[in-house]
Amino acid sequence: MEQEYNRKTDVELANLRRQHQLILNSVGEGIYGLDTQGNTTFVNPAAASLIGWERADLIGKSMHAILHHSKPDGTVYPREECHIYAAFKEGRIRRVDNEVFWRKDGTSFPVEYISTPIHDEKGNLVGSVVTFRDISQRKLSESILQRANEELEQRVAERTSELSKANKQLQQLNEVRSRFVSMVCHEFRNPLNNIAFSVSSLKRYNRQLSAIQKTEYLSDVEVNIERMTQMIDELLVIGEIEPKGIYINPDQLNKVDFCQELITEFKQTNPNCQIKFMSSQAFLKAGIDRRLLRSILTNILTNAVRYSTSDRAIEFKLSANNNCAIFTIQDWGIGIPKSDLDTIFEPFHRGKNVSNIPGTGLGLNIVKRFIDLLDGEIEIASKVNRGTKVKIKISLQNKS
Repeated sequence: MEQEYNRKTDVELANLRRQHQLILNSVGEGIYGLDTQGNTTFVNPAAASLIGWERADLIGKSMHAILHHSKPDGTVYPREECHIYAAFKEGRIRRVDNEVFWRKDGTSFPVEYISTPIHDEKGNLVGSVVTFRDISQRKLSESILQRANEELEQRVAERTSELSKANKQLQQLNEVRSRFVSMVCHEFRNPLNNIAFSVSSLKRYNRQLSAIQKTEYLSDVEVNIERMTQMIDELLVIGEIEPKGIYINPDQLNKVDFCQELITEFKQTNPNCQIKFMSSQAFLKAGIDRRLLRSILTNILTNAVRYSTSDRAIEFKLSANNNCAIFTIQDWGIGIPKSDLDTIFEPFHRGKNVSNIPGTGLGLNIVKRFIDLLDGEIEIASKVNRGTKVKIKISLQNKS
């Protein structure tokens, strides 16, 4: 009876072992067992296949020396630091997913493994079971996802920076426009008030005013209308530059003849002015936009005449250097205060010492814009009551 029981028990154990073996053989994950010395007690086919060894060659060998001997960077992985052995030394499960196992051919692959301690029926630690899987594909996917996230974050950061910059530029533009509109309203209000005052005086005191007084009032109206018309023309020029720019049309012209003709035309509208023209060359021909150059020089000459007395001639010089035409206009008038020189090109800016001398404060702003369009340079040197010197450099190369 006892023999029969033992025989049945042996059969059941054998069947159980076969079942366990079938399970181990069919599992896709690598599984191997270790004794307390770290030597291999069993290996399933998946584990052997993953590391490129024959199962029989692994039994009784140190698995640490075979597949866990080095860290991901290739440095030695000391056995005493190994999490797999720590499992049965400490009697607790260890889970790791940031290490590698090494194949027989010397290559490695990232793994996720669990080392579980094994106890006998008396509770004594007798080894551990290690289950592992190759997570190369997962790591690759994580790497791709991480790169994608980094690229996305970079794009978001760049776009955010662009939007921030655009928003800042928009705010600055709005502030500039607001100031510009405020200045325009202010500059138009003065001549309008003068016109309104003159008209009101003519209506109210028509019978009391002499013919000369009436003429003076009408002259004031004409002057203020002319001032407003000039401002409108200059604002239209600025408006033409801002949204789409001005098309530059280079024209082959002799700068010397051009300057002499310009002075002749200028004196027709300013008969009392004295302009002394000098040129280091008799002939200087190159492509340049005639219209822009005329506007630039006319504005500078107008300022020189407006803020000077007629007892000393304005000096107008033309020279060439380093493939640039250099126009220099020197007057001996009231000059520009040093505190105004840094803002002299801003719209509606006028020097503190201009008093009642008429002007819009837009001329130099237009000059600077036109010179920038021609890739030129402008320098202004001035001293109060000692005059102003304006030097303009414009390339002789064609710009279209």
